[in-house]
Amino acid sequence: MNCWKKIRISLLATTFGSVLFVLGKSILYPSLSDRIQSSLVFPAAVSLPGWQPLPSSPLVAQIAESSEYISGRHYRYIQNGFPLDIEMRYLVKTDGNIRLYINKYTNIPSSPDQPLPILRQQDGIGFYSLFVHQKRAYLSACINPRGGSTVTDYQFRRNRYIYDVRLSRFLPWLLGEADLRDVRCHWAHLSVPLNNSSPEKAYQVLEKTWISWYNLWSPRFF
Repeated sequence: MNCWKKIRISLLATTFGSVLFVLGKSILYPSLSDRIQSSLVFPAAVSLPGWQPLPSSPLVAQIAESSEYISGRHYRYIQNGFPLDIEMRYLVKTDGNIRLYINKYTNIPSSPDQPLPILRQQDGIGFYSLFVHQKRAYLSACINPRGGSTVTDYQFRRNRYIYDVRLSRFLPWLLGEADLRDVRCHWAHLSVPLNNSSPEKAYQVLEKTWISWYNLWSPRFF
């Protein structure tokens, strides 16, 4: 009986000491994950196959709107006189809900008269949404740190539980070196003018571009 009592006391002491260590470390030293999350600068130029780049510009007006918004950049391209716009935003501590992002960070209003976005999935890439607003076609998706791209908060959460919640991340999480769930998102918002063409034709341009853009940005989480 005394032996079990000693073991129990030792376990309690070890647990208590570990808790104190983690607590002290979190107070004295900033979390590595927080430092990573708050430090991303989008490059001024990104080469996109088949497109000629035009000058890009930072999306600075929205930095103060939300603690989830870290940085963003508006990229512009042209192909035989046909323009392409891509807005990239880096979001942290977020739920991956593209519809809320659009309402919050763009000039596209939420309206009951607005047709529902088309949800599609590409093998090896993930989900993305397509829609038309004021004679422009849009493709919007969240590039995830792990797992395919997502559109809804459910898809984003599912990726986190499938790819993030692992035993190998538990100790770094305890030490404050990583989050148990990596809730970061590179939100890609692509658009082209319809120019009297059908939405489906514009969607084909966006989808082809999206494959190249996703493959450029998916490895850029660090």
